[in-house]
Amino acid sequence: MLNIAQPLYDWCRAARPFALATVVDAGDPPSSPGPALAVDTEGRVVGGIPGGCCVQKAVYENCVGLLRDGDGPVRARFGRRHQNPSAAPGTGGTEVDVLVQRVDPVAQPHLVDALDAIVLGRSAALAQVVDGPGALLGRTLYVPERGPHRGTLGDGDADRAVVAQARAHLRAGRTGCLSAPAAGPRRSRLSALVHTHASCPRLLIFGAADCAAALSRAGQLLGCHVTVCDALPAFATPARFPHADEVVADRPHRYLERAEVDGRTAICVLTHDAECDIPLLCRALSLPVGYVGATGSRRTHERRLHLLREAGVPEDRLARLHALAGPGPGASTPEEQAIAITADIITHTGTT
Repeated sequence: MLNIAQPLYDWCRAARPFALATVVDAGDPPSSPGPALAVDTEGRVVGGIPGGCCVQKAVYENCVGLLRDGDGPVRARFGRRHQNPSAAPGTGGTEVDVLVQRVDPVAQPHLVDALDAIVLGRSAALAQVVDGPGALLGRTLYVPERGPHRGTLGDGDADRAVVAQARAHLRAGRTGCLSAPAAGPRRSRLSALVHTHASCPRLLIFGAADCAAALSRAGQLLGCHVTVCDALPAFATPARFPHADEVVADRPHRYLERAEVDGRTAICVLTHDAECDIPLLCRALSLPVGYVGATGSRRTHERRLHLLREAGVPEDRLARLHALAGPGPGASTPEEQAIAITADIITHTGTT
């Protein structure tokens, strides 16, 4: 659905009903769920789904038929082995599992709010029921980054279960399916597809060391918003770090006090200066970030832990600090060191 957020938002603002076809599963060959195609009451189409022209034509005809006949949501499979009689016969290539539903924006104001947030670039999740009791099929919940959710599945327990998992998807910046209990005496369950729009994960690099330039490039390749910060203006220059999105000349702990961070933020301390490291790490370890690491030898790390304990940092926070090896036999160049650091971040967070 995120692939057509802007036109869907425009249609919703105009209170224009439309049919929405969302890919729930594209398993042969596999691809990510979430792409969507929509058709309004005048036959205009936005978006697209995998599977080639034949599959798209069949899905389009389903959308038109649903708008014409006023049918409820339907989930169908399209592709070379599907058995849906309304789909084009003999389609080859990808098989896709698609949920087709009618959307009335007036009846779902929370959907307009979700699309508004996404179009404006704010982090948001939209949970869409794609399997379960028929009365719930196609229902949506808007889960903003902060504040209460909007919309309902008609049952408080189901709402809470879906919202909690949707927030976990949002923190990880991941689109995917979840399972939750549904209301009813038979202990039925529902499946929801969480469409997640999240800002880029942040990589904060403190210390304008040689490794910082290579690490900023690695962060860029991973799609991070990269910041390099150093207290010395002569070293903290955009010319030295062309792959960084932001280069800041300021005392690291002071910058970190005003920086926006979240659970996908990674902090790497390359300064090797206890006077700078300790206040910076005290602050970093108190924040809800995904990763905090600092370079140095084993002796340097042990000394750093001792100073942090003296500064009052509790043991549960110290356990979050990753010791990053400096240049040596295992990583003898700044580029090799940057790769080693990046690998450690990916291993321990899986969110960049």
